[in-house]
Amino acid sequence: MNVTPDTRSTLDKYLPVLLGLLTALLVGKALKKTMWSLFGMYMALHYSGIHPFS
Repeated sequence: MNVTPDTRSTLDKYLPVLLGLLTALLVGKALKKTMWSLFGMYMALHYSGIHPFS
């Protein structure tokens, strides 16, 4: 039976998970900002009398 202790540090173990979560957070924030910007541009056009999708 091989009972060697895990020699990797906690940071080495969880770094890929932390990087994945950070990437997901940043992508989510970027998507949210993009969607609000597109919505704002659409509403500005809509209220100015230009209806792009009708």
